[in-house]
Order: sequence, then C-alpha cells, then structure tokens
Amino acid sequence: MAVSIWRGEGIGRKSRGTLRFFLGVPKPPKSKFRLSTLMFASSIYLIRRMGVIAALGAACLASSAQALEPGALRDSLFGPRPTTADQHTGQPVARYVSQEGDVFILDRSQPHPLLKFDDNPEVWVLRPQMAPRGDVLYMNDLGEPVLRATRLGGLTLFTNDRPGGTAAAVAGAGQALRLAQLGPQQLLERLAQASIRATRAARRLIPFEADASPASSALTADAAMVAAEAVVRITKRSDAKTLLSRIAKVRLIEGRRARAEVSQGVVQVTVSPSDGLAGRPSSDRIIAAAGGR
Repeated sequence: MAVSIWRGEGIGRKSRGTLRFFLGVPKPPKSKFRLSTLMFASSIYLIRRMGVIAALGAACLASSAQALEPGALRDSLFGPRPTTADQHTGQPVARYVSQEGDVFILDRSQPHPLLKFDDNPEVWVLRPQMAPRGDVLYMNDLGEPVLRATRLGGLTLFTNDRPGGTAAAVAGAGQALRLAQLGPQQLLERLAQASIRATRAARRLIPFEADASPASSALTADAAMVAAEAVVRITKRSDAKTLLSRIAKVRLIEGRRARAEVSQGVVQVTVSPSDGLAGRPSSDRIIAAAGGR
C-alpha cells in the first residue's frame, strides 16, 4: 500500500520538505512543510480506470464522504470553548432556526462572531457594524449583511434566497466553534478530502497543495474545505462553465492577511494563522476572486 514519507529539501535557508505518497514510513517535519494531493487524486482516477483494488477505492471514497458530513467535519475541526457574556443576548453561543427552516449556530463568544449552518461545513466569520436604532449588522468579508440583531434580542438572517431577510429565533444552546490542532498527516487527509469533493463537483481533477507550518495546519485545513465549498457552489451557478475554466488547482499558503486570488488557473488562498478563523477568506470571496458576482 502507498504511504507517505518525509523528504527534506533546501540549502542555506529554513528547512522545508515535501510529503508525497511512496512506500516507506512517515516521519514528522521539524518546520514548515509542503503537502500535495496531485498524486493521491491521480491515483484515484487510475484505480477507477484500471478497475484495480476496487474495495480500497470504495473504502477511501466512503471515508472521505463520511469526513465531509457536517457533524463529522465539525467534530474533527472544532471543539468546545468557554463562553463569555454578549451585549445583545444572554446566550453568546446559541442555536437558531429561521422562519424558512435554516438552522445555524451563532457564536458571539470570540473576538469575531462566527456562524455555521447545520447543513454546511463552512464557518462564516462576521464583522459587527452599528446600524440605526442601536441595531448591529453582522457582515461577511465582502461587506454584505448576514445577520441583523436588535437591541431587544431579535435576529434577522439574510440569505441568497431571502435577501430581504427572515426572522430567526433561539432554539437552544449551541457548541462554540473553535479550530483544533492538526498534524501534517491529518492536514494531508483534509487536503485529499477537499480535492475529492472539488473534483467530484467539477467532474475533472482539481488537486490541492499547501505550504504550511504546525501553527497554520488547522487553519489551512479549514481553508481547503472552504475552497472546495466554493467550487461546489460555482457548479450550481448559471456561469459555472466560465468560472470553472479558470480553476485548475488550489494552492494554500501563509501570509500576513487572508486573501484569495486566481491567476493562470491557480486559486491561491492565503491564510493568516494569528487571526484564527478570520485569517482565511470565505467561499464568497473565493468565488468573487474567480470572477463571480
């Protein structure tokens, strides 16, 4: 069976390395490392084409599908965190249900409020902004309103289907949204899952690769999932063919601030580990970088 080995490289600078699928025993890197799913994703296509090791291929796909389920992904990437008081509600972390049936968790216990729908793995980072009558608007990283909270505790959710907003009510306590630490092997698994999901949606190979450090592994894994979500969302658009033609590969790197750029077929996602979940772009921003509106 193919497994990964560590292979260092670099002269006269900080040690780096590359993880690939070969025969051998995995050894952990000491500093920054580079991960790629190209050979992994390509091997899946060869297995399907040649009809070899069918049981192994089915097991890999089943495992990745299970990991992509909202509950499984949340358990692997997020854990509990102590909460603090919030100025607009007595429940800084709570579950809400909109009039249209959308169920989501709103976590206002952290520097940046976070929102996550039950049926989607992406965590949205919100930026509060004062509104008339003492209300607070919670905006996404494109400056678009996602929620509106009144002084009395009322909440309005804005979605693509309901741009005018729909009322949401508290449905109970929720679990705080927080990133958990990941090692290189776990990060490689997340990259493989993201590549498989994007590849299935686009119906062609979209490899994922990452330059990461131990401090950025968890955020890089989350950013990869968000990038895959962006590809899935693009396939449902009327201009899907045009936007997908601009995406051949996804690359994740570290930087000073979160960014998303598309150039020569490469979607480059920059993460800033010091900013937590706010240190990576949303799927909306990635779609906008690809030319979507």
